[in-house]
Amino acid sequence: MDISAVHQFLHCPTPKAWLDAALENLDILLIDHARCEKKAASTALSLMFKFPERSALLHKLSRLAREELRHFEQVFDLMNERGVKYQHLSASRYAAEMRAPVKLGNEATLPDVLIIGAYIEARSCERFAALAPVIEPHDPELAKYYRFLLKSESRHFLDYLELAREYAPQPIDDRIQYFGELEAKLISEPDEVFRFHSGIPKQAA
Repeated sequence: MDISAVHQFLHCPTPKAWLDAALENLDILLIDHARCEKKAASTALSLMFKFPERSALLHKLSRLAREELRHFEQVFDLMNERGVKYQHLSASRYAAEMRAPVKLGNEATLPDVLIIGAYIEARSCERFAALAPVIEPHDPELAKYYRFLLKSESRHFLDYLELAREYAPQPIDDRIQYFGELEAKLISEPDEVFRFHSGIPKQAA
């Protein structure tokens, strides 16, 4: 699977220290991955309810929501096979800080939210690709599943980006650049916790 567009879109790769931490925290990785799939479906459905007049958005995000829920079910099954119990995990700062600059209630709100969605999906895709060879010697089935996810995650990133451009009242290249720099900062800096979309865990920094 060629994910060159994902690498070109993101402003940095996943740090090796995060990958090392993932290998030491596979249970947390699986639990938070499941949470992320569920949250992604919820976000897509929320946008569909908020903007019911946007036909392109309804078309793309309805499919995305179905796929994300299916991925949640698949990860949940993998967890059960490994005896990993699903439980609540606090979120990392990633999503909240990505959304902090968004001003609610104006015409730029929707494009900003869609750009953020594109970065989240792109990072997910990049991390699946980076994780697969690291995990394969320890868990070939999980590595195979992460490679399987690349196609859908790369499509989700493109869908969000296309929708952002379609519904923006003016060119959004500057906003794409802004959120890209913010995303790279959150990924590259030390983080308090290890999560699927966290930065480098402080104990590994």
